Amino acid sequence: MPMRDRLNDAVYGARRSAIREFSRLAAHTPDCVRLTLGEPDFATPAPICAAAGDALAAGETHYIENNGTAALRERIAAFERDQYGLECDAGDVIVTVGATEALFAALFGILNPGDEVIVPTPAFVLYERIIGLCRGEFVPLDTAPDGFQIDGARLSALITPKTKAIILNSPNNPTGCVYSEASLDAVRRAVADREIFVICDDVYRRLCYAGQCPSFADYRELRDRILLVQSFSKPYAMTGWRMGCLICDGPVRERLELVHQFMVTSAPAPFQRACMAALNVDPAPMLSEYRRRRDYVLARLMDMGLETPRPEGAFYAFPSIARFGMDSTAFCTRLVEEAGVAVTPGAAFGADGYARVSYCCAMAELERGMDRLAGFVRGLEGGR
Repeated sequence: MPMRDRLNDAVYGARRSAIREFSRLAAHTPDCVRLTLGEPDFATPAPICAAAGDALAAGETHYIENNGTAALRERIAAFERDQYGLECDAGDVIVTVGATEALFAALFGILNPGDEVIVPTPAFVLYERIIGLCRGEFVPLDTAPDGFQIDGARLSALITPKTKAIILNSPNNPTGCVYSEASLDAVRRAVADREIFVICDDVYRRLCYAGQCPSFADYRELRDRILLVQSFSKPYAMTGWRMGCLICDGPVRERLELVHQFMVTSAPAPFQRACMAALNVDPAPMLSEYRRRRDYVLARLMDMGLETPRPEGAFYAFPSIARFGMDSTAFCTRLVEEAGVAVTPGAAFGADGYARVSYCCAMAELERGMDRLAGFVRGLEGGR
């Protein structure tokens, strides 16, 4: 029997992440400047590491409640209430193995084969892959014509009887844009009278340069259909810890927690106390440095003539490369091979005329990367 006939058909619809592919290409290119991964260059703050050490010393290495310790879930709920005014309690929280598991549990739990999920693009590469693995249908909503905001008419035109969910990611990966109140209200009007879930991927919400940024999770009258995904990875430089959470209304949580239980049993026990410590850490110093890097990268890209939406959160810039007349994969491949700089093709995010530049690395690396990118752009312009 051929191997393909022995495996789940859905795995053949999945492709490797272009972010990882270009990171791998960079790793095999001598002296390459890597601006691909969303990997904060800061060390995890000392109080977080100390809390994990205390947990290990106290023997907290055994099974815990599937949804996480009561203490951590209560702390998460209190944080969301105090920070964002979110009405939730510990019973609404599932502590997950990163935001990726939260997304997978949410989508697996709500999708039946053929259900459609509307995703505003450009969008994080994993959404389409996870939707496909869960036997759903990925439906892109192109936001580029609307300044990377959501147009109500365009959204409504995509809704069908098969629409099961909409995914919102703000601040956005890869653009760094924050959805406006008008964009969020357009979604609210579209789902108000329909049984459509809204998955709020708010993992960058604490990394918003203007301070507080709105979220669809604020529409508490629709809480029975809101699935909120959060992560400790980005705001606290904890990417390798793989800790996140899924927050949803009780009746929905009762079903989704079973998916979580059968996938991973529970998130690691020693890290529960570390995450409690993380919620006491102010990420403002890291955010200030990201803002400084954002301003530098944005100024350099604009000097190169690369039109770039102004990032209002996260740590990515998304310049347009459309004027060079090549697809983004070709552009990024040549950039690595000819200039020794790795960025991620916009095609990975559903926007082929762009490239994603991650600026969560040291300023010296950004300066080297921008100098090399400028030289590459000059070379392309000279050959036209």
